[in-house]
Amino acid sequence: MALRLGDIAPDFTAETTEGTINFHEWLGNSWGMIFSHPADFTPVCTTELGRTAQLTDEFAKRGVKVIAVSVDPLESHTEWVKDINETQNTTVNFPMIADKDRQVAELYDMIHPNASEKSTVRSVFIIGPDKKIKLTLTYPASTGRNFTEILRVIDSLQLTANYQVATPADWTEGQDVIVVPAVSTEDAIKKFPKGVTIVKPYLRTTPQPNK
Repeated sequence: MALRLGDIAPDFTAETTEGTINFHEWLGNSWGMIFSHPADFTPVCTTELGRTAQLTDEFAKRGVKVIAVSVDPLESHTEWVKDINETQNTTVNFPMIADKDRQVAELYDMIHPNASEKSTVRSVFIIGPDKKIKLTLTYPASTGRNFTEILRVIDSLQLTANYQVATPADWTEGQDVIVVPAVSTEDAIKKFPKGVTIVKPYLRTTPQPNK
């Protein structure tokens, strides 16, 4: 069965380029991103892993631990990292799971037979400190992931986890947010001292509360 939002992210123990890890233990109380790749030495994935490494400071600023997974063996990962570092002018500094028995791929439903019977599809899972899945994304092999969007969603998830707000279409950090319907206008005015704009009774906005 496919994993759904709110499910506990499956735990596992696996070999990685940074040693053996137990996933939940490795994650600790942090946010996490686990993302899969069909195979080593593939062009689009080379750029994605490179871009992830380039964004190390952005993930760290948000308290997000990153881990990649591919069904190729550890030796292949180690050689591929050399290519990624060279071609993307970066240093891969996050673990890559060697999932040659497809344990992790099966746990996270990363094998989609209609797309490929052997390779993982290119999935992204954002996981909260409570170990619950907060976001799932699945990309086709031909389309590189948009890491600006991934970071934007993380910003939204972390904001809305702590305040009774939602983020509107195309929202980015620092812009106004929406007061959730569960909060009355009277309570919203007390809760959000920066002000509440009533567009419609069900659509009320306020400046981002943690800015």
